[in-house]
Amino acid sequence: MNGWLFAAGTVAAATTLIHATAGGRTVLRPLLHSTVAAEPKHTLHVVWHMVTADLLLSSIALLALAFTTTPSTALVLFIAAHYLAYAVLFLTITLTADWPRPLLKLPQWLLLLPVAVLAFISTA
Repeated sequence: MNGWLFAAGTVAAATTLIHATAGGRTVLRPLLHSTVAAEPKHTLHVVWHMVTADLLLSSIALLALAFTTTPSTALVLFIAAHYLAYAVLFLTITLTADWPRPLLKLPQWLLLLPVAVLAFISTA
């Protein structure tokens, strides 16, 4: 078993669970009950579920790869780059917003970045 990949998959699975539960309550539900026009509202609703599927499938892939004898380096690097891109996007938007203590306003990067780092380390 590759412990780095197992750790990455476990954090990714926890991230998926937090996204689907807490995020659904604090982000998706308020969006759906907002006065945003119907087309962008429903588009964002679909995007929310696309991200949920993406997080779920990548966590399953990381956990499955952890138990293979020779995990696909290309697939692991793809997933790691994916999580790194998500973390960078959250950090960029957070740091460019005019908020006090911005790193805590959108803390999703705190879950996404470790997945990327753990997956990258697993390929060394």
